Amino acid sequence: MTERDTDIEFDFFEEPETREAARPDRPPGVRMRGPRPPIRTPQGFTPLLRLVGLIAFAIVVVLLLVYAVEGCQSSSKHAKYDNYMSKVSQIASNSRSIGVRLTSLLGQPGLKANEVQSKLAGLARDEQQDVDAARAIDPPGRLRDEHSRMIDALQYRYSGIVGIADSLRQALANKKLAAAQAGALLETPSQRLLASDVVWDDSFKDPAKQVLRNQGVGDVRVPDSNFVQNPDFFTANGLAAVVGRLRGVSVSPTSGGLHGTNIVSTKALPKGTELSTQTRLPVQTGTTLGFAVTVEDSGDSVEVHVPVTLTITGGTTPIVKKQVIDLISSKERKVITFRNIQLDPSFFGSQSTTVKVKVDPVPNEHNVTNNSAEYPVTFTLPPP
Repeated sequence: MTERDTDIEFDFFEEPETREAARPDRPPGVRMRGPRPPIRTPQGFTPLLRLVGLIAFAIVVVLLLVYAVEGCQSSSKHAKYDNYMSKVSQIASNSRSIGVRLTSLLGQPGLKANEVQSKLAGLARDEQQDVDAARAIDPPGRLRDEHSRMIDALQYRYSGIVGIADSLRQALANKKLAAAQAGALLETPSQRLLASDVVWDDSFKDPAKQVLRNQGVGDVRVPDSNFVQNPDFFTANGLAAVVGRLRGVSVSPTSGGLHGTNIVSTKALPKGTELSTQTRLPVQTGTTLGFAVTVEDSGDSVEVHVPVTLTITGGTTPIVKKQVIDLISSKERKVITFRNIQLDPSFFGSQSTTVKVKVDPVPNEHNVTNNSAEYPVTFTLPPP
């Protein structure tokens, strides 16, 4: 190989790098800008966004947990108060029933003194069971004071029944005791029964309602319990009649006097249309159909246990309803309301339909012509 060949080979390897040919559309002397670099988030900003997002998510989770816990607590609170009032409601109903039975017992004719005493002892035991049941209830903390007052009301009822039994025994044993004095003797323990209703309403029911409203569970029902249905029955005058009847003597005043009752009026409910014994009147029926009968004690004495009967005829089967006036004083008027009257189709449009009201004669009543009334009526359906 010659020296010339060597030079040529050297020049080949030492050739400078090939440059990119100029683009034909680029004007001479003008530099081409390279591609624009991508916009990048400043260092540290992306982690900050992620941190804010995590914090917001955590706040949402915490709020949801708080709402869930509050919802569970609210539901638990409502259930707790509702469960308590359900137990009290059963006691309230039982006690009220004892009050109704007591009045019926004392006003029931035909019973002997020993029968009445035995039944009074049974009523006292039943009321004591209500007291024990109330004491066994663990009330919510906010209702502890009200619960104690409710127990007080029940204890008043128990002691009232026991006191009436003791006073009645004394009145019947002392034959020389005048009727008025005997009535006053029984009236004293009877005041405990009246007081029990006041304590229940003013010291338990109304304050308990306020507590429930404050706790956000005002829709929970607080039960009522009226032991005395007719306060007039437990007056000295009314109880004197009870003693006189158990002694087997007339309940009329010592100076004598008339006995009797009469029907004053009968109205169709709910409109209050007064019925006539002479003219057939239309009576619109419905789910609230009823009749209000006004009865007056037209005699000079207190009367007890007076039955009142309502009879509707003209349909396939007569409808008969009965109620009892526990006690009615001389010249007093009382309204007896008959409800839940269901008429079958045979009563509608009939021209022979009548509403008859009858008040049973009281002992020693001689004039019974005004003890009953018969009203011709035509029952009509309510408009659609």
